[in-house]
Amino acid sequence: MRTIIQLGLMILMLGTTVLANPAIADDLRTGHLLPIVGSVDSLRHAQSVGVLYSENTRDNLSYLERYHAMAMNGAKDALDGRIREAFVNSSDPELAIDWLMSSLQGTFLTVTVYSSLDELVQAHPDVVVVLDTHNQLLTQRNDQVEARFVARFYDANLQYIAKAEGSVHKQVPSVWVHDKAAPEIAAQIEQQRDVQLDALKQFDVSLKALVRAS
Repeated sequence: MRTIIQLGLMILMLGTTVLANPAIADDLRTGHLLPIVGSVDSLRHAQSVGVLYSENTRDNLSYLERYHAMAMNGAKDALDGRIREAFVNSSDPELAIDWLMSSLQGTFLTVTVYSSLDELVQAHPDVVVVLDTHNQLLTQRNDQVEARFVARFYDANLQYIAKAEGSVHKQVPSVWVHDKAAPEIAAQIEQQRDVQLDALKQFDVSLKALVRAS
């Protein structure tokens, strides 16, 4: 019973974090580049790539940072350490971005992140990538976990080429069952990380197929 009460306190606090982030919406905001269809043949390993984070990605990073901070610091000394660690491990705000950037860096000659479209255009990379990310994590009102990652590719003239993507959605079994022990609850919470990793692996497969096709 004590574990359930502790868990309820943590999830209630995490739920407050989510409600403070109305920018996470069904319609992803993916920047200002319109999809004018180009040719996938223009993607090659020896190219320089300029990366822009979509507005949705920036909002998503802020959401993950708040969730992660609450998991680390909320309800201190009032939650089983294994459950807290599961919340912390499964909400790492750098996991997806680091993975996605590593995938791009392993695929193209150079990869540089730019803070604005103007800055990117002045740098004249061979390829432009708009990186879009979306996560949905557990809260008191939500048992649906989702990770969605999309890289939209444009040529030097900002004509749309193609996209690489990975997406996983999963309903996590209820952690509110009173006879569950802390290790079982922690394992269920850790599924949030598994969902991210599965979506990232899908992204890698999509990216490799895209560049190989060129």
